[in-house]
Parts: sequence; C-alpha cells; structure tokens
Amino acid sequence: MSTALYRRYRPDTFTEVIGQEHVTEPLMQALRADKVTHAYLFSGPRGCGKTTSARILARCLNCAQGPTPQPCGTCPSCVELGRGGPGSLDVVEIDAASHGGVDDARDLRERATFAPTRDRFKIFILDEAHMVTPQGFNALLKIVEEPPPHIKFIFATTEPDKVIGTIRSRTHHYPFRLVGPSTLQPYLEQLCATEGVPVGPGVLPLVVRAGGGSVRDSLSVLDQLVAGADADGIDYERAVALLGYTHATLLDDVVDAIAARDGASAFRVVERVISSGHEPRRFVEDLLERLRDLIVIAASGEAAQAVLRDLPADQLERMRGQAAVLGASELSRSADLVNAALTEMTGATSPRLHLELLVARLLLPAADDGSLGLGARLDRVERELAGGARPAADRP
Repeated sequence: MSTALYRRYRPDTFTEVIGQEHVTEPLMQALRADKVTHAYLFSGPRGCGKTTSARILARCLNCAQGPTPQPCGTCPSCVELGRGGPGSLDVVEIDAASHGGVDDARDLRERATFAPTRDRFKIFILDEAHMVTPQGFNALLKIVEEPPPHIKFIFATTEPDKVIGTIRSRTHHYPFRLVGPSTLQPYLEQLCATEGVPVGPGVLPLVVRAGGGSVRDSLSVLDQLVAGADADGIDYERAVALLGYTHATLLDDVVDAIAARDGASAFRVVERVISSGHEPRRFVEDLLERLRDLIVIAASGEAAQAVLRDLPADQLERMRGQAAVLGASELSRSADLVNAALTEMTGATSPRLHLELLVARLLLPAADDGSLGLGARLDRVERELAGGARPAADRP
C-alpha cells in the first residue's frame, strides 16, 4: 500500500517548506543567533505547514549539532523526527481537539517538570490549540509564562483569536498563509516529474484551484488523480470529470453564444450541462471565473499573459477574441449577474431554473435599464460603428 503524497513529501527542513519564507527565514536566523524563545504560536489556514514547521523547529533545537537552522539528518533525534520517523520521547505532540480540558493541561504541566530523556529540550507541540478550553489555558498559563529552561512550547492553530490573550502575549506569533499558484504549480510539476507521472496541459491549474492554496489539500487532490492515472499519465478530460469542474469548451461555447446573442446555442449549452451530470451551481462558479479572466484580459491588454500565466497560449488567444467582442462594460454587467445568480442558487430547489434565467438575462442587455445595461449597449454600438457596421437598432 502506497503512502499519501503529502506524507511522502513532508518537508524535513525549513528550506523545503514552500511559500512561507516570511516565517522560515526569521526562524532560521533566530536559530543561527541562538535567540530562540520559550513559546511559539503558529497560525494560519489548514494544510499550509504549521505542524510540519513545528516538527522542523523541534528537529533543529534537538539536533546533536544544534540548535541549528539545518538539522544534520543523521543523529538519533533527527532520524526520529524526520519524514517517516517514529517520533521522539522528548517531543510530545498533543491534539488539543481531544486533550484540551483542564485535567489534560494539568497532566501536561506535570510532565513538563521532568527533564528530557535524551535530548537538549523537551518540546510540547499543541495542535489545534484553539480547542483548548479557557480553563485549560489558565492551567497552562504559569508554566508557559515561566517555563523551566529545558521546556519549549509550540502552539499551532487555524484560529489564533480563540487562543486567550494571556497565552498569545507570551509567545512569538508567526502567521502562515495560503500558497500562491505561482509557487504551488511549479512545486507540483517537480513532484510529478519525480514520481514519473506525465501530466497533460491544464491539469495542474485545476489541482491548484481545487487545493485552494493549501499544499496538503493540493497534494491530496493530485494523489487522487495519480492513483487513477494510466500509462499515459493524467489527462485534462479525466481531471475535469473527476474534480467536477466545467470543461473549457463548454465555457467557450456559452461565452461565444452570449457574445453573438445566440439564444439557441446558449440554451443548448445549458442542456449539455444538465444532461452530462454537471452541477449547475459549479457551472455558474466556473462561468464567473471565466468572466473574471476576460475582465482581466480586457483591462490588461498584452500584459494579461503575465497575470493569467496558467492559461495555454491558444486558450488565451481565444479569450482575447471573446473579451474584444463583449467589451468591458458588458463583461462587468455579466459578472455582476452571474455573481448574484450564484448567491440565489445557494439552497435553491430548482438550480436548473436559476441557470436558465441567468442565461436569459445575460442574453438581453436591453432589458436592463440600469447604468450597467446602458453601458453594455453603448459599448456594443461603439464596437459596431468602429467595425463599419450599423448598430442593431438602425438595421431594417
């Protein structure tokens, strides 16, 4: 049975942690200068490296050559705390979600009085620290404030505001953040090359989007795709079907139909969405993202390629044409309509009906007597005049 990717590629050193340089570099400098404090608070979204960094910090502190920013990787402590290691007796990981009461805090306080079994420090890593009760925090307060010299505390949490202020004020707080696509996608490409798995164009942007900036979530999604890949690797069609996203051709068809005011084609796309088993709300989400990309292209011109670097060249060129036909005002109006429809579809009993009504509104800017509808109509008139054609209203 294979090990999950996020476990197989868990970082062993701070230099392997991606997208958190604002945290790892100060920590490495503190280790170089021997200015390590007694308590740390690592906060941020899930899957961004908080617990992993806590383990690396413990590894750096207890390394035989430490404290050091680069663990040797060969001493007993480094081996035990490394990737796939059994763990160390002197590094205690506690899941505060199930051990957050006052009795658990008292037990931890008693254990902290004992000296390390072998290593330099006895380190307590409290995961999901926001789950510790106020009474539990109060029981810990004195030892966190004035711990014995051999004790270090590392609190990891997704909700730092729920950690009581008296504890927060006694820690060095390092906020982790989501990892951007420009950092995450090259990392996933490198990982796929290491695994020897060919990946088709457009697949990794889908993985990054599904992961939402969380490295662990992105690796879990990629792991699922790798598990179902054949000898040819992961192709776009299979990734779209498995992750539930809308195929790019469907989005192209509906945008082209709206630009051409072709109601028959637009509603045929709706029928294809429903008959192929797509969730209407997901389709609307994907359509909103496509409109956002078109707005970026319309506003940025030639510089759009730097912003939308994940798009293949042929797709970007096709979208340039779509943005030119629709115009900035109509794109803005369409995005507002799609965003409003997305809100209305939450919990709707008939999502198909909402989707069809949305398409009807997108096809009829003349029915919108507001400023956005007027701007869309003026945009269309200007483009038709510039192209040498008479406006639709003047045609016989």
